[in-house]
Amino acid sequence: MARRQVTSAVNCRLARRVWGELSRTAIQTLRRLTEAYGVSVAEGDLSLIDGRWYVTHAGLLRLSVRRRCAAINVRPIPEFCDPAIRRWVFKANVYKARGSKSFSGYGDADPSNVSLLIRGSEMRMAETRAVNRALRKAYGIGLCSFEELGTQPSSIPPPREARAVHPSNGNGCANGQPRLRDKLCLLIRKYELDPNLVKRYAADFCGTESLRDAGRDLIEAFVSTVAEEAAKDRAALLCKLNSYSQPEEVKS
Repeated sequence: MARRQVTSAVNCRLARRVWGELSRTAIQTLRRLTEAYGVSVAEGDLSLIDGRWYVTHAGLLRLSVRRRCAAINVRPIPEFCDPAIRRWVFKANVYKARGSKSFSGYGDADPSNVSLLIRGSEMRMAETRAVNRALRKAYGIGLCSFEELGTQPSSIPPPREARAVHPSNGNGCANGQPRLRDKLCLLIRKYELDPNLVKRYAADFCGTESLRDAGRDLIEAFVSTVAEEAAKDRAALLCKLNSYSQPEEVKS
């Protein structure tokens, strides 16, 4: 019990650091979630949007591991899918223990209910939403998940390791553009990219020594480029990013 109290205190302190001053209700809810499910703000298990908490896909998966979930099965529902218009519906079944009854959840996605940032990835979003709903039912989590929102807002908290991408001001984004910062942080988290390599790629893309010196148009173009490259071929993007980890040749 003492460990949970410490975790709750750490979560509240970090939440204030990320989102600023929180309401009494938000703090109380965070403490209850921490004690009941062991969620971690530092690990990105939660998002705070317009004063409301949302659990994330990563947080639900970590919870399932802690609770020793036996299996998660996911399959598309063909009669509701239409690849031509990028509409997908999936059903997920979560088995908390071997041989136990399953908890089911459905998830749908199409261009009308996903953000511009992830257009082209509707099938994966539908699968993620189905898994989220099934996990929430299995473990009794009444919070809506962040990925289930119809259009994903830009006010997600950036992971600590991603803040270094835009260190120019209090918002953590060059030229004071928190929306672009949040989009880039979401990409880094979603595709598990190295933030330092993304920072170097961004500076090279914008042709500046530091990303803070780039204009908004260049930064916006860079974020769009990374989103397209990650959705189309993540492996190729990782190879490109890895090229920025090589030390520069010393000129004689």
